[in-house]
Amino acid sequence: MAENTAPKSAPPAATVVPEAWVRTEAARHPQRPHPMDYIEALFTDISEIHGDRQFADDATMVSAMARFHGEPVLVVGNRKGRSLKDRITLRFGQPDPEGYRKALRCMKIAEKFGRPVFLFIDLVGAYPGLSAEERGQGEAIARNIREMSRLRVPTIATITGEGGSGGALALAVTDRVLMLENAIYSVITPEGCAAIRWKDAGKKQQAAAALRYTATDVKMLGCVDDVIPEPEGGTHNDPALAISLVNERLIQHLAELKHQTIDDLIAARYNKFRNMAQFYTSVSSV
Repeated sequence: MAENTAPKSAPPAATVVPEAWVRTEAARHPQRPHPMDYIEALFTDISEIHGDRQFADDATMVSAMARFHGEPVLVVGNRKGRSLKDRITLRFGQPDPEGYRKALRCMKIAEKFGRPVFLFIDLVGAYPGLSAEERGQGEAIARNIREMSRLRVPTIATITGEGGSGGALALAVTDRVLMLENAIYSVITPEGCAAIRWKDAGKKQQAAAALRYTATDVKMLGCVDDVIPEPEGGTHNDPALAISLVNERLIQHLAELKHQTIDDLIAARYNKFRNMAQFYTSVSSV
C-alpha cells in the first residue's frame, strides 16, 4: 500500500482569552465578596435607614449610619443576594429609583452632621424595568449625580465588582473613586456592547477588550483615583485579606481628604469629573 504523503493539517490554534474577559469573570465570580460583606466587616454600630419618603423602601440599596474606626460616618451599598431567591428579590443588585432617592436622602443627613460618606458598588446598572422608569429612574440618577457633586463632606466610592452605567455613576461622583484590581467599570456590559456593535452577544470577549473597562485602563483614563490589589486569583480566594487591603486604602484616603477644606474638596471634585474623558486631536493644515 502506498504511503500517504498528503500534508497533515495543523492543529487548531489555542484560543487566547483577552485579559479583560478574565478580569470580567473574576468580577462576576459567584463567591466574590459583595458590598455588604465589606460593610459588615469594616464598620461597626451599623444603624440602617429605610425609605425614600416618597414611595417605598428599596431593600436593594442599603444606607446606614455607622462608625469607621470609631468615627461616625454614613455607609451606602447595594445588596445582591447569594441564593437564587434573594437575587431575584433584589433584582440581582439593581436598585430602583427609591434606592437612589434613599441614598441621597441619607447623604444629605450625613452632610448636615458633617459625616464622611463611604459607598460600595457592585451592580450592572440601575433596574431597567417599566415600573422603575415610570417612577423616574433617570431623574433619580441625574439628581444623585448633581447633588453628590456638591456634598460638603468627604466622599469615597469603592467599586468592588461591576460598576455599570449610570446606575454606578449615581453612587460614584465622589472625592475619591477606588476600584479593586479585578473590578470593571463601564457604560455597558460586554454582552450589551457586542449585541449593539456586531448584533451578536457571543462576541462579548471581543467587546470586553475594546471597552477598556479594567482597573488598569480606567485608572489610565483618569476615571478612578486608586486601584486596590487583590489576593492571588481574586477576592473570593481570600476574602479576609481583600477586606484588609480595602480597609488600608480607605484609612489612607480618608486621612488625606480630611486635611483639605470643604471648599477645596468641592472644587477638586468638580474639576476631576469635568476633565474626564477629554480627548484632543490635531488636524494639520493643508
